[in-house]
Amino acid sequence: MHSLQSLDEKLLHPPLIPHLYGWKRFCVEFLFFGAKEARSCLFVGLFFLSIFIVPKSGIWIIPRYDVLFIIAIIIQLWMVYSKLETLDELKAVMLFHIVGFVLEVFKTSANIQSWSYPDFAYTKVLNVPLFSGFMYAAIGSYIIQAWRLFDLKIYHHPPYIFAVITSLLIYINFFTHHYFGDYRWYIAAGVLGLYARTTVVFTPYDRERKMPLLLAFILIGFFIWLAENISTFFGIWKYPNQITSWSMVHTGKWSSWALLVIMTFTITVFLKHIKKTVYIPR
Repeated sequence: MHSLQSLDEKLLHPPLIPHLYGWKRFCVEFLFFGAKEARSCLFVGLFFLSIFIVPKSGIWIIPRYDVLFIIAIIIQLWMVYSKLETLDELKAVMLFHIVGFVLEVFKTSANIQSWSYPDFAYTKVLNVPLFSGFMYAAIGSYIIQAWRLFDLKIYHHPPYIFAVITSLLIYINFFTHHYFGDYRWYIAAGVLGLYARTTVVFTPYDRERKMPLLLAFILIGFFIWLAENISTFFGIWKYPNQITSWSMVHTGKWSSWALLVIMTFTITVFLKHIKKTVYIPR
C-alpha cells in the first residue's frame, strides 16, 4: 500500500532531468507515459489477471464466476482502504457496474442471446454472473485513475446537456437496435461533430501534451476489444459463433466499445474534482 502511494508520488512529481532534448526526452516521456498507463490499469490488470489464473473448474468448491466476483470486490475494497480510490469514485465505479449489468441481462436474455456465460455460478442473476458488471466498472476505474495521474484537462468539451443526450442515445441503441435497426453510425457521426474540437491535455512527465479526445476514445476502445478477444479465448463468455471453437471477435465490436467509452467518460466527468478540469466554451 505504502509502495503504491510512493509510486504515485514519483509519477506525479518525477525528478527532473536537466538538458533533456530530442530522442532522450522522447524515451523518458514514453517511459513515464507507460508507467502511468500501467498504474491507471491497476484494477483492470488485477481483475483480468484473475481471469487468466482462476481455473475453469474454479477454486476448491467455489465456481470460477463466483471466485472472480469475490476477487473483484476485494480489489475494490482494497483500493478504497488504501486511498487509491475515494468513496465518490467508488460510487461512480458501482454506477458503471449497474449500467453494464443491466446491459448484460438484456444481451444474454433468451430472446436476444448476443452472447452467453456457459459456466455454473451461485452468483448468477438472470443468467448473468455478477462479476460481469465489474468489466464495465474497470473502464470507469481506468479513466478515473488516468485523470489523476496524467493531470488531465479537457478543452472545448461540448455542453453537458448534449454530452448526456448523446450518451443516452448510445446506451439506448444497444437495446433498440435489435428491434428498430442499428443507428450506431448515425450516433457516431453526431459524436464526430460534437467532439470535433475537443482536446485532452495530459502530462506524461513534466510537459503538457495534447491529443484529440476522439482519438483517445478510439484507442481505448481498441484495447478493450483486444481484452475481449483474450477473455473469450479463455471461455469467460462466448458469442454464438464461438460455441464450438474460438474465433476472433468481430471488429465491429471495436466501435461498440469506443461508444461505450464515451458514455463512461461522460459519467466520469460529473465527479466533482474532475469537473473542475473541464472547459466548456461559452
